[in-house]
Amino acid sequence: MTMSLAVVVLLALLGLASVAAVTGTIVLVIRDGRGEIPVEPSDESWTAGNLPSRPYAAIRLKRTAGA
Repeated sequence: MTMSLAVVVLLALLGLASVAAVTGTIVLVIRDGRGEIPVEPSDESWTAGNLPSRPYAAIRLKRTAGA
């Protein structure tokens, strides 16, 4: 079984593109802080549709603790 030169070149280019994509992804993740999200405290309550600015569990705990 022999491969034509065009197929070999295409496979080599796809391999290089894959290595470049994986390397680029790793570099970007490391530069971005490895997924760590800085804390941005919210002074005022806000909503996004039906979603509150605080987790539902925290709201429920506050209501039951004060009752």
